[in-house]
Amino acid sequence: MFDVIIVGSGISAMTSAIYLARSSKKVLMLECEQIGGAIASSPRVENYPGIKSITGSNLASNLYEQIENFGVEFKFEEALNIKKNKDSFTVKTDTDSYKSKFVIIATGAKYRRLGLENEEDFVGNGESFCVACDGAFYDNKTVAVIGGGNSAIVNAISLSENTKKLYIIQNLSKLTGEKSQVEKLKKKDNVEIIYDTVVTKLNGDDELESIEIENKDGKKVLKVDGIFVSIGQLPNNDLAKDLIELDDYGYIKVDNNCKTSIDGIYAIGDIRSKKIRQLTTSTADGTIAAISIINELDK
Repeated sequence: MFDVIIVGSGISAMTSAIYLARSSKKVLMLECEQIGGAIASSPRVENYPGIKSITGSNLASNLYEQIENFGVEFKFEEALNIKKNKDSFTVKTDTDSYKSKFVIIATGAKYRRLGLENEEDFVGNGESFCVACDGAFYDNKTVAVIGGGNSAIVNAISLSENTKKLYIIQNLSKLTGEKSQVEKLKKKDNVEIIYDTVVTKLNGDDELESIEIENKDGKKVLKVDGIFVSIGQLPNNDLAKDLIELDDYGYIKVDNNCKTSIDGIYAIGDIRSKKIRQLTTSTADGTIAAISIINELDK
């Protein structure tokens, strides 16, 4: 029997694990993909307090060494379902099952991809999703934002301040974001909006060099140093969707302590319903949930 099972190994998950393990709680962490979650794919992290610059993979590796040092048990297994017992939970994985007094869900969210053949090769090598994370790498360069909703427009306005040239590639005949923001974007001299157009191919060797776009006039190649895909996110909610209350977008609803609608289950990081999803908000979630659970266990 574990005190806490954490599903996921991103920043929020490992933060919780550190707090719990330092309080002598028995912790199991389950992960089915890569250690560190989405941040492990970032080529450089410069918005984490106290660290000038670090790769996402190195940050994840450092955190993993920290939780390992504190005695957190780690297994590469996919959590399939959570069953509530009288005084505990059973988490079934693809190879085994485990019991715990508390469960923390930290399965995150994934950015919608373009669905192109070689796309994964360019993620972190020219294809980005988070302007706050990676925008500074494209100062005085040529960039394309893919999408035309609110997030795409906000990202484009931010990028336009420092990029040499900025394309907006929208598959509709208009931008669908907030009107005032659209007007603000259109006043930018270095911004070109291309409507009714889709990206059909990404070109380059080790780094992205250009994109192929297509509309009613045919195909065209745009030379770019990078692209920001802003077509929404999808919560990794398979574990929770038939068990816990979700918001209208599929994210897990929580209270101020990151507690879900099921007593004993917490949700932290990008999987939970919130407005801002950043490294620092994820560490905050992990801290809050862990301390709340420690207080419950120590009663």
